[in-house]
Amino acid sequence: MRSQRVTTILIGLAAAAGLVYWLQSVRSGEGGRVPEGVTRGGTLVATFRTEPQSFNRYVSARVADQLFSLLTQATLVRTNRATGVLEPRLAREWSASPDGLTWTILLREDVTFSDGTPFTSADVVFSFQALYDERVKSPIASSIQVGGQPLVLRAHDSHTVEVTFPASYGPGLALLENVPILPAHKLKASLDAGTFRQAWPVTTPPAQLAGLGPFVLREFVPGQRLVYERNPRFWRTDDQGRPLPYLDAIELQIVPEQNAEVLRLETGAVDLITDQVRPEDLAALQALQAQGTVTLNEAGVATNPEMLWLNLDPASVSAQARSWLQRLELRQAISHAVDRRRIVDTVYLGTAEPAYGPMTPGHGDWYLPDLPRTGYDPARAKSLLESIGLVDRTGDGKLDDDRGQTARLTLLTTKGHTIRERTCAIIQEQLAAVGLVLDVVPMETTALIAQLMGGRYEAAFFSIVFDSFDPGGHLDFWMSNGAFHLWHPSQATPATDWEAEIDALMLKQSTSLDSAERRRLFGDVQRLFAAHLPVIYFAAPRVVVATSGRVGGAMPSVLAPTVLWNAEMLWLVPAPAGAAGK
Repeated sequence: MRSQRVTTILIGLAAAAGLVYWLQSVRSGEGGRVPEGVTRGGTLVATFRTEPQSFNRYVSARVADQLFSLLTQATLVRTNRATGVLEPRLAREWSASPDGLTWTILLREDVTFSDGTPFTSADVVFSFQALYDERVKSPIASSIQVGGQPLVLRAHDSHTVEVTFPASYGPGLALLENVPILPAHKLKASLDAGTFRQAWPVTTPPAQLAGLGPFVLREFVPGQRLVYERNPRFWRTDDQGRPLPYLDAIELQIVPEQNAEVLRLETGAVDLITDQVRPEDLAALQALQAQGTVTLNEAGVATNPEMLWLNLDPASVSAQARSWLQRLELRQAISHAVDRRRIVDTVYLGTAEPAYGPMTPGHGDWYLPDLPRTGYDPARAKSLLESIGLVDRTGDGKLDDDRGQTARLTLLTTKGHTIRERTCAIIQEQLAAVGLVLDVVPMETTALIAQLMGGRYEAAFFSIVFDSFDPGGHLDFWMSNGAFHLWHPSQATPATDWEAEIDALMLKQSTSLDSAERRRLFGDVQRLFAAHLPVIYFAAPRVVVATSGRVGGAMPSVLAPTVLWNAEMLWLVPAPAGAAGK
């Protein structure tokens, strides 16, 4: 897989030299011919763990809402996850000013929303107005900024948009791939009225929605399924001029529990599980692959390893009661107390790599193989805990604080997610070996996210989805004011000196057009992160993706969603004559 960095370098060099990039409209997103055996029609059945909380992507950054947006809406540009190349989508051509700050984008002229309303530059300008409106409080707005400042958009005519960056930006127009373009004719009234956050709740009848994506929502049964059908007005065709998408429909079945999800694939009830294959399921699925009923593909090392973090907001209830929960020594002790190799071997059955930071080999050149590591060292863990006043005062093998209370920590994780539950069990056991009591509390995903967003927790074991390889596209995680700065989000000013230093480095990193300088600066960020351990990582799995044998066109990626990122190019192989269908 080519890194998105390649595109970044090319765009940066073009802007610096005052060159013009004209990317002609493309029909196939794959850079090659579509196989002759492609068939049209049919319903692909997939599973998904959670359901949308809103049909308005701008007010919810949850994974299920991202997938809804990906299927029903479209962006100006997109990074092809198989090639790493930035592709035109609603934008058909663009050029950069010599200083790289102003981009002129020509929009496709043959595009209409799913309800038949023409798409114009007014929809693009409106979408960014909604994104940045303070009343909307969009959780994705902080990631669509440069140097903490929003982009400025202006329409020249009905199909020409000028985008001005407040400062140079290394990833260039790739920043726009995370902004779905919404219909002004449907939502402008709510923005003007200050009710945009309440627009398009999940109770909205599908007929009242409109989008530019390959599918439209036909049905949503909460707790059961979402059914998407082909958008007959979708603007893309393949390289033979055939309208996309190939499928008639996609049915997403809501299956929160992993065992049930895999069973549906094994029995042929579904065509795709949208998460990666668990290690314990590989043997059975390999047997089915030998029979031709399942297809397995390894995409690479995951870019979203599971992670443990503590609530480092000093105003939190737990911090007020037990100040030692905020101490770096506690985080270091946890990292030293856990044997990562044991997690790799027992939880992942060897199909993972030990992880010491958020960047994995799956991130390509952004990964630092020589990052300082807190290796397995229980004796060191005990010493660190003792240094912050946690010692065994009663001889029961459990540490106590200076008030004589047992040192314990409550860890929230996802109920039914076997990888997380098993990893937490090992962490719990190994922390007990150094005297620290860990209470693991599995929760349903929706309730867990509500707890985390409300700051009502001590520690969490979860993961977040990175939707690109370039760290410049994830400033909301790295920057102290970001909504996804998990351990202490949305800070008005950096709470610590090291967070302020990371802020400064990431601003420089994201605004530099020099690829080598960007890598050097981000290396410094990773070293600071490793030194202060706001998040602790243990293992990064190798991503294996499973589909039924009848799914064609899949190009699995380590970035989620692993297959449905390119849903319009999927097709179904017809069953042999005389065979029973689904």
